[in-house]
Amino acid sequence: MKTATFPSVRVDQQLRDAAEAVLRKGETLTSLLETAMRETIQRRLAKDEFVARGLRARDNAHESGTYHVASEVHAELRQRLDARRKQVLG
Repeated sequence: MKTATFPSVRVDQQLRDAAEAVLRKGETLTSLLETAMRETIQRRLAKDEFVARGLRARDNAHESGTYHVASEVHAELRQRLDARRKQVLG
């Protein structure tokens, strides 16, 4: 696969020093930046998808007239979480 490059990024010395201070063994600034970019992209895509699902749910509720009381939803989720915790933790 052909690779591409990002433009150089100018940062203040404090940021560069901080980045270098947290590098793991064998890690480079380039690999740290690439990891940060990948994680940020994934986080933004997940957030956008989450917002889109919420807007679709809102629209569906508006069209159907079916709404759920938040306290009831929270209680159901709490029950499911408690049951799963008992299953996992014993």
